[in-house]
Amino acid sequence: MKKFLRNNSLCLVAFGLFFLAAAGQSLAGYHAFNEERKDHAARPIPYGEYLRTGHFVEALAENWESAFLELTLFVFLGKYLRQKGSAESRDPRDQRPLPHYLKKGLGKFLYAHSLGLTLLVLFIASFSLHAWSGAHKFSEAQSLHHQPPVRAIAYIANPSFWYESFQNWQSEFLSVGMMTLLTIFLRESGSPQSKPVKSSNRKAGE
Repeated sequence: MKKFLRNNSLCLVAFGLFFLAAAGQSLAGYHAFNEERKDHAARPIPYGEYLRTGHFVEALAENWESAFLELTLFVFLGKYLRQKGSAESRDPRDQRPLPHYLKKGLGKFLYAHSLGLTLLVLFIASFSLHAWSGAHKFSEAQSLHHQPPVRAIAYIANPSFWYESFQNWQSEFLSVGMMTLLTIFLRESGSPQSKPVKSSNRKAGE
């Protein structure tokens, strides 16, 4: 058991923090949601029912969407683009040709690109969930004002949907750019996300 915990500590801590943060979000959102309902003279709803509302699911989905977009961006752009000196990039002088996996069969191609493709699928899934739950949340607000609900397809054309997406996307693009830039000049001893402390600023990561 001790060996298992040591060998999997990074994932266990990361997912543990995720569940704690999600629980905190759900409790805070639950109280905020019911306060809003009280302001409209609507009855409060139980916690279990709140977890199925668009208010909660949409907030989760739009953040997952931006997180998977960031990871997908790192994987695909880091494959083709370079940043001299960054720990997040190969050496700009590295001109090794990309392997042609298509010649080796579909199965090998899918395995060779499984990380990027999986992240892309997760981004598309969370984007779709954001659209569906956002429409549900919008319809909940509409009902409080005695207005008709909207479908997910219609909600995608709503400026609110793109406002929610772009406000998260810009932060992810910023974090990718900052991580790429800062790892040129700064170090964190022992971290795999950093170059060795004595490594030159001109040297890229591998």
